Amino acid sequence: EVQLVESGGGLVQAGGSLRLSCAAAGFTFSNYVMGWYRQTPGTERELVATISSLCGSTDYAESVQGRFTISRDNDQNTLYLQMNSLKPEDTAVYYCSAIHFVLGRTYWGQGTQVTVSS
Repeated sequence: EVQLVESGGGLVQAGGSLRLSCAAAGFTFSNYVMGWYRQTPGTERELVATISSLCGSTDYAESVQGRFTISRDNDQNTLYLQMNSLKPEDTAVYYCSAIHFVLGRTYWGQGTQVTVSS
């Protein structure tokens, strides 16, 4: 059974930091492009950051560039998102994703709430 379980969300003041984790199971984690997305009520899910399967190259939304860092541990099958200098507009449910473009498979976690107070 495929599982993506996010953790680390919570309430933090503006300017603070949080580290999200996503524990993966049930698929070959190292073969998948991993990503973090976020969504607020009434809006579409938006890409926050991605990290490639092999060389670990990263890509970020402009809104989080320089503040967030995505990383992965292929030995521990875990994805991370270090979020610094948090802003109220970062408030959202954050989702972990796993994508295999060749196989056409996409998996999602259940999401973790991040709330940044001003």
